[in-house]
Amino acid sequence: MTSNSLRSFAAGILIATSLIGAVYLFGPSEAKSTGKEEPAKVEKLSEDEMVKKLTSKGYVIHTEYQWNKQLEAMNEKQEDKDEAPNKKDEKTDGKVIYKTMLTVSTGMTSIDVGNALEKANIIKSGLDFYKEVEKRGVENDLRPGTFEVESGMTTDEIISTIFK
Repeated sequence: MTSNSLRSFAAGILIATSLIGAVYLFGPSEAKSTGKEEPAKVEKLSEDEMVKKLTSKGYVIHTEYQWNKQLEAMNEKQEDKDEAPNKKDEKTDGKVIYKTMLTVSTGMTSIDVGNALEKANIIKSGLDFYKEVEKRGVENDLRPGTFEVESGMTTDEIISTIFK
C-alpha cells in the first residue's frame, strides 16, 4: 500500500465512525416500526380480571402480605425440623445425652462434619475434632451416608462410625 491509499483508508474509517457515533448520540431513543403490520392490540385488564385469568390457567396468586405470612410459616416449620433430630434422649447421672442423625454428603470435609457435630451438641469443639481426624490421617476417608451419633460416644467411636 502506498501512503496516499493508507491515508484515504484511515480517513474513510474516521468518517464512518463519526457518522455512526452521531447517529447513536443524536438519533431517536426508541426504535419505531416501519412495517405496514397492524400494531398489537393491548388489552387493559383490571386486577380482578388478571387474577381470574391467571387462576384459570393454574397459577396461584398471593398478595405480598399472604406471601410473607406463608414464608414465615415455612421458616418456623424448618426451624422445628432442624431442632427435632437433635433431642435430649436420656438422663444418666445428671448428664444429658444428645442424639442426632448426621448426614454426610459427597463433597463435605471433616471440618464440616466437626462443625455439624458441634452444632448438634455431640462434641465440644469442631476444630478439635478436625485436628484429631487429621492427626489420625483419615480426613480423606469420609463416608457419605447417614449416621446416628450421640454425645455419650467417644471421639474414637465417632471417627470409626463416620470415617472408613
